[in-house]
Amino acid sequence: MTRRHDIDALRVIAFALLILYHLAMAYVDGWGFHIKSDHTTPDLQWPMRLLNGWRMSLLFLISGVAIALLGPGLRRGRFAAVRSWRLLLPLLFGMFVVVPIQPYCEAVSNGAAPPGFGAFLLRYWQVRPWPPGSFAGAPFGITWNHLWYLAYLWCYSMLLVLLKPLLDSAPVRRATAGFAAAPGLLLLLPAGVLLLWLAWLAPAHPATNTLVNDTYQHAKYLTVFLIGYLLGREPAFWARAVALRWTSLAAVACAVCWYFLLEALGQWLPADSALRRWPASFWGMQSKFCEMLYVWGVLLTLLGWARRYLDRPFRWLPYCTEAVYPWYILHQSLLIAALFWLKPFHLGPVLEPLLVLIATVVGCLLLHEGLIRRVRWIRPLFGLKAATGDARRRHTAVTDARA
Repeated sequence: MTRRHDIDALRVIAFALLILYHLAMAYVDGWGFHIKSDHTTPDLQWPMRLLNGWRMSLLFLISGVAIALLGPGLRRGRFAAVRSWRLLLPLLFGMFVVVPIQPYCEAVSNGAAPPGFGAFLLRYWQVRPWPPGSFAGAPFGITWNHLWYLAYLWCYSMLLVLLKPLLDSAPVRRATAGFAAAPGLLLLLPAGVLLLWLAWLAPAHPATNTLVNDTYQHAKYLTVFLIGYLLGREPAFWARAVALRWTSLAAVACAVCWYFLLEALGQWLPADSALRRWPASFWGMQSKFCEMLYVWGVLLTLLGWARRYLDRPFRWLPYCTEAVYPWYILHQSLLIAALFWLKPFHLGPVLEPLLVLIATVVGCLLLHEGLIRRVRWIRPLFGLKAATGDARRRHTAVTDARA
């Protein structure tokens, strides 16, 4: 398998954005989060809405692409075993060791638990239901919070293992190649499928991140995951994505402008306006189509621009590629703990988030660099291979020399 530096770089960028997004969640007014600052503002809503539409879809799309790039020699049994080890072990470790500081801070802030992390942890490890409202996931007795992505990705990966003979069949490959070579279909068909899920499933099935009773999110994320797998192995798709990068970017801009205009019209039009008398479904479907064209347009644009400019061996990329998984597991726990500790000092709307961000980044860096990547038995708990990066490089050098 040839290493695709652009996919690695996109993954690093996506998880970096995730850290900033979770930081903003503590400061955006009107949006729930595990712990909120006293310095919230509604001004963060618009940029976060723009990011929220595609941030997780990008991660699932990249995951599908990465599997496709493993090549036709992928052995389903081995893949399922390795995937389970590298996803479920960090998930369980995270739920019992890394995440608990988050429900503790949330429960203490809510007045649902007394201060004292040790006592809380002993109670939390019993996995018994907590009083309603104690923290997110209290009815289950335990929570995975931001690690829900690992559970969903494992389920989709196992489903892919079952579907692989069908997805790799000649008729599906021919259909995918034809689809990848058609610019109009490539830009509009995935947006149309996502629009179908948004219009049909989203109203009755709001997001839960609990794996069960999350029909809309499964439809959306599984769709982009499978699209990533189907298109990721097609050379014609990558050439087309690069060629379409300006067109898809223009489609994104148009979708955003029209979406904002529709919202503005809904607020500014007089009640007796003729446009106001048009069916609500007309305006609602236009907004939904703009939303899904925006989401898929952003994904296609990112893949095209990344393929054009990021597919090169940057010196920082190997280290960051390895660091992404541990930083993802650690970041929200460090962020919430930092905010919980700093909040009583009333440091203001600039210094407080800056210190929370610094604490999160420095904490992730120190734990990853000083502990996780250097201790063999800890590495798998954070999704890394047991051998250290230095050991793998030495082994590769010896193997190359023998060859």
